[in-house]
Amino acid sequence: MRNTAAWFGLLLMISSFAWMQWISKPEAATSAQPARHEPFTVVVLDPGHGGQDSGAMCGGMLEKDLTLDVAQRVDRLLQSEGLATVMTRVGDGYVSLAERAALTNRVPACILISIHFNEDNRPVSSGIETYYAERQVQPGMPIVSWLPFLQRAAAQAPDPESQSLAGFIQEALVARTQAANRGTKSRQFFVIANVRHPAVLVEGGFLTNKEDMAKLGSADYREQIAAAISEGVIRYRDLVKVRQSTLAVSAPKGRGGE
Repeated sequence: MRNTAAWFGLLLMISSFAWMQWISKPEAATSAQPARHEPFTVVVLDPGHGGQDSGAMCGGMLEKDLTLDVAQRVDRLLQSEGLATVMTRVGDGYVSLAERAALTNRVPACILISIHFNEDNRPVSSGIETYYAERQVQPGMPIVSWLPFLQRAAAQAPDPESQSLAGFIQEALVARTQAANRGTKSRQFFVIANVRHPAVLVEGGFLTNKEDMAKLGSADYREQIAAAISEGVIRYRDLVKVRQSTLAVSAPKGRGGE
C-alpha cells in the first residue's frame, strides 16, 4: 500500500511538472509579457504585520504600528500626486501574506510597496535597505502556491522593473533621511515573490538600534520616509512614461500610415 502511494505521489509530481512546462511555453509568456511594462495606475501599499503579528518590537515601539503610520503617509502623498492607492490593511488587523499577494494580483496595472522595519541581534546594525525578489512568479502559475518545489522552474530571473523601482526608492530614502545606505538586495520574501507586478519591500530602519529607534519615534522623520517612498514611486512612474513614449515613437508604422 505504501509503495502504491509513493508511486502515485511520484506520478503526480511528474505530471504536474510536465503540465507546468507546457503552459510555460514561450508563446504563452510572450502574450502576457507586455502587461508588465504598461504604465501603472495604482500603487498597492502593504503595511507589514498587524493584529496578533506585531513584527519587531523594542520597548513600547511595535513594527506593525510604524508600518501602518508610514503607509498612511505614503497613501496621502501619492494621492496628492494623482495616483490611486490600495492598502492591504487599513487598521490593526491581521492579513496573511498569501492574502496580501492575492489582493495585489487582483489589481490590474499596479506596483506593490511593502513597508517594514528591521531587527537584528547586533545592536550596531542600522540603516535602510530595499528588497526586490530573486524570482517572481509568472502570470497564470497558481500551481506554485501548492507545489513550492516547482517554484524555481516556474519563476523567472529578477524582474528589471522591480529592481529599477527598488533603486529609485532606496536612493530617495537615503537622500532624505541621511540613514546608513544598506543598498538594494534580492531576497525571496513571500509577499514580493508571489506577485506578478513590480514589487519591492522597504526596511526603513532597525528597532534594535538606539539611534534608528530614536529617529523612528519622530513623526517628522516618518514623514521623510514616506516622502522618499513617494518620490521614488513618482520617479519610477516618470521613467515608465518616458519609455512608453519612446516605444510609441519608434514603433514601425503600418502601410496605412506611410
